Amino acid sequence: MTAVSDLPFDPWDPGFVADPYPAYAELRARGRVLYYEPSDQWLVPHHADVSALLRDRRLGRTYLHRYTHDDFGRTPPPPEHEPFHTLNDHGMLDLEPPDHTRIRRLVSKAFTPRTVERLQPYVQSLAYDLVGRLAAAGGGDLLADVAEPLPVAVIAEMLGIPEADRGPLRPWSAEICGMYELNPGEETAARAVRASVEFSDYLRGLIAQRRKEPGDDLISGLIAAHDEDDDRLTEQEMISTCVLLLNAGHEATVNATVNGWWALFRNPDQLAALRADHSLVPSAVEELMRYDTPLQLFERWVLDEIEIDGTVIPRGAEIAMLFGSANHDPDVFTAPGRLDLTRADNPHISFSAGIHYCIGAPLARIELAASMTALLERAPALRLAAEPERKANFVIRGLKGLAVEV
Repeated sequence: MTAVSDLPFDPWDPGFVADPYPAYAELRARGRVLYYEPSDQWLVPHHADVSALLRDRRLGRTYLHRYTHDDFGRTPPPPEHEPFHTLNDHGMLDLEPPDHTRIRRLVSKAFTPRTVERLQPYVQSLAYDLVGRLAAAGGGDLLADVAEPLPVAVIAEMLGIPEADRGPLRPWSAEICGMYELNPGEETAARAVRASVEFSDYLRGLIAQRRKEPGDDLISGLIAAHDEDDDRLTEQEMISTCVLLLNAGHEATVNATVNGWWALFRNPDQLAALRADHSLVPSAVEELMRYDTPLQLFERWVLDEIEIDGTVIPRGAEIAMLFGSANHDPDVFTAPGRLDLTRADNPHISFSAGIHYCIGAPLARIELAASMTALLERAPALRLAAEPERKANFVIRGLKGLAVEV
């Protein structure tokens, strides 16, 4: 076991958050699994191990399908956090089979290749409209003007959330996602609880409305599954699924967009190559997702004892898989610290793997490609207007804004 004082890992240090990749290189050199006392987790920094563990059924996003808190040696969350945990724990991201299998089967009907392909004209039209407004204004905040509104509108449209109701979606999401950081404080928890209650109340009302007046949206489809399907959803599962789709359906895309353009501005040769050849957009999307990963860490509980490189990880422990480190592993990626938009062999794990592989990954790729193409075509001279400030968050990696000029 490596002593915590020796580890170059400090997710609360602004310098580390600004650029964790040199520290990741040192972690990989130290070993395949390293105990980190402040978060009581085992860090896994290598691509091969992360990829394998994401598929290992001895690990789980929850343990409550097999153990009580006491059985697992864990303290239950405080009662005052209950609204957040009720919301979070009934979504498929934090469930294991058979509940995960049942819910994912129902939701996957909305994310078939044909369904996602049908959305492409809408996504492209919206991206061109947003970028057109940015260009007409002479610039603005790429995050607030393009990166955020595009995926929020797309997933809200899929779910059937009226346009007039969409304003609170992003703030609710941000407050809830604060709980996914390491060791969130009570103030963060209080905000997440409040957002969980407000978001749930809103969706409960919308579900009641859709039950009376169904449409062709995903919420109406989930209601039909709740009322008719043998694999029916409970109302709480419906609410939790909608929140998960809204949160996961835009958080990664928003951050991948601004992280990606910030990387392009810092690598002008690659930006010039992309401007010269728009056919690079698909590989650019993959490389930018790898180069500055929007989700840096993904946690799993050890349900049954495992061994990694001679180190036994006991049941009840928690593993933190470092996606950002895995995506910079030189055993897998040639010159991982170099941005290469032509990189052909790019098995990044930014969308996870195994049964929890991101169900919305095809849609995210369409959104990222659409906004990038629109910016290349409608704002061909896009340039940085001010040095961006990075969010303090480590797990969900993003910027506070990205000021640009056209």
